[in-house]
Amino acid sequence: MTKDLKGLIGRRGVLKGMAGAAGAAVLARPSIVRAQSAGTAVVGTWGGDYARLLNKNIEQPFLISKGWEVIQDQAGDPERRAKMLAERRLPQGSTDIQGLNGPNMYQVYELGITQAIDYDRIPLSKNLLPSMKYEYGIGQIYSGMVPVYNPDKVEAPKSYAEVFDPKWGDKLGFIDIQYQYTLTAAALAAGGSVTAMDAAKDMLLKARKGGARIYPTNEAFAQGLKSEEIDVGIMWKARTVQWQNAGINVSSAVPSEGALAYVSGFVIPKNAPHLDGAYAYLNAMLEPAAQLAFAEDMGYNPTVDNANIPAELNERIGFTPEAIANLQNMDFGFWLDNDVELKGWWDKEFKG
Repeated sequence: MTKDLKGLIGRRGVLKGMAGAAGAAVLARPSIVRAQSAGTAVVGTWGGDYARLLNKNIEQPFLISKGWEVIQDQAGDPERRAKMLAERRLPQGSTDIQGLNGPNMYQVYELGITQAIDYDRIPLSKNLLPSMKYEYGIGQIYSGMVPVYNPDKVEAPKSYAEVFDPKWGDKLGFIDIQYQYTLTAAALAAGGSVTAMDAAKDMLLKARKGGARIYPTNEAFAQGLKSEEIDVGIMWKARTVQWQNAGINVSSAVPSEGALAYVSGFVIPKNAPHLDGAYAYLNAMLEPAAQLAFAEDMGYNPTVDNANIPAELNERIGFTPEAIANLQNMDFGFWLDNDVELKGWWDKEFKG
């Protein structure tokens, strides 16, 4: 990581933002799923379908059934990170593991909030894909950011650059909460590097001036596709599969620049109160049956090599060996240093 003044300012900005969020963090009592005697695991997670599927596919069959008490502490990503920051000086925090995306797994580790993963305590990690095994966290599911489009309206875009072309006018949609990945995709398209932000900004501003719409959430973007208000954009391939299952007329393509990888996984706070429970949970999530169930239910790819995904399902959610080899990763250190500045640009210049 760079130690220059800009990097320090970036980190201070992140800390300031997280500390501010801590004051408004959701601190409601977690809901206890079931109490038994094997031990306890307190899981910080998003709510909704994801929390339900954690319980259905991991907690019930592989932990609760074996006597573990599993407690879900549900809240949004910023609130949970802020809560970890607020608790960092306590002898014991309130959670044992936290579900985060790739950039935020890296961020909390660099800020000294979480601990390195001891893979010797996770027997099933022997099956983990090398690209999903990090010092700071462990990948549970992954997908790729791809062009998505209405196949009845347009031909498949061949690249991110084609997606961001102003020619689409107001038929192009962006997702507000995906600003990090959208900027990085534009950087790849315009500059050939995941950190070519000046070129990315220029490309996105031209698309915005051409009439491109901005949707606040993934769900709002999906409604735009369903109503045919928009015809094209970028989104996780896994989410495209979910939308297809919901009856939305949408297809996906692999960008020539290489799809940006999206990883969702777990980290362990430094002051986790039930370390045995944390590692039991991480091991359970790598069970082949749990990984297969998430592929079936959510359309995300497994992070282990022994999940035995059926060929038909793999064709819908997966990537060819060539596309996998060409997956692109965000520069998490760059985003840790520059997130505050780039989010400010997105809100003031791009959205405005």
